[in-house]
Amino acid sequence: WSDPITLTVLSSSPQPVLTVSPLWLSPGDSVTLNCEVKHPSAGWRFYWYEAIPKLSDNSYNYQLLSGSRDGTEKYSFIVHGQTHTAGYVCRPTVQHTQPNAKLVSLVSGCSSLTVSPERAQHFISDSVSLECKGNSTQWRVKFQEDSSLADCSLWDKMTGSTCTIEEYRSRNNVYWCESGSGEFSNAVNITKQKYEIILVSPVHPVTEGSSVILSCRLRSSDIVSNVFFYQNNKLIQNDTRKELNISAVSKSDEGFYKCQTSGRESSQSWMSVKGELGNPSYLLMLMIVGLICGVVLIILLLLLYRCRQSKGETFI
Repeated sequence: WSDPITLTVLSSSPQPVLTVSPLWLSPGDSVTLNCEVKHPSAGWRFYWYEAIPKLSDNSYNYQLLSGSRDGTEKYSFIVHGQTHTAGYVCRPTVQHTQPNAKLVSLVSGCSSLTVSPERAQHFISDSVSLECKGNSTQWRVKFQEDSSLADCSLWDKMTGSTCTIEEYRSRNNVYWCESGSGEFSNAVNITKQKYEIILVSPVHPVTEGSSVILSCRLRSSDIVSNVFFYQNNKLIQNDTRKELNISAVSKSDEGFYKCQTSGRESSQSWMSVKGELGNPSYLLMLMIVGLICGVVLIILLLLLYRCRQSKGETFI
């Protein structure tokens, strides 16, 4: 008998998991893509692509990103100055193995996905409509389930540019629209499960400086007791008020929210806060910059005046 050995067999087709950070972007921001692979080994290289939708056969074309022609040794990649919605793919390869691709979350863009009722959480008995709006006339609604993609027309009901999640169908997925011209909409996180209580919260990012109201809702009865509101699992309000009113939203209000009442607790939903030109914070910043520029200009004019005076005295 020979000495025993341990043989480990790895799949020749790696299964990458692609994530994006931050989840929500304002136009011009940078996004970091991370491609995680189980059992990485020496020699791996990562190739990064932008996904262009093909509605004809429910697939994608992949356009190699600049800076990724020869692949990267690192599993992360930064896309600078993101100005439009995009889907991204990573292809990790080693030697002659067959690469695999996955699509990830999206950033805000010109096209939009509207939700009715307009909230993130829904009762299982609700019918939820997701409508694609934009320049295109052809749309499909996709959602991410675990690490794979699914199409609304195969799981739910797609009529024109509207996807309908019918009553008594459980969902907890991220949805977005794709057009035949290669556009992506914003992404929304929809929760529709068998809970007796839901948190009524914005489904889209809230503009910094605006007001927002979060509330708690029971499916079969009215709320008769105090309502507890939590942000990132920290209690922030506990009284007879049934709503959480934030008069001027700031970045510190971003996070996971949930509510609790009558012995029941809702699932948590992420409330995203985005900045926008014209909000109080930006106006304050512009006022400060303008004041500084004004002071510098006055100082330069005074220096120029003194310089001319000194030259005139020397000439005389």
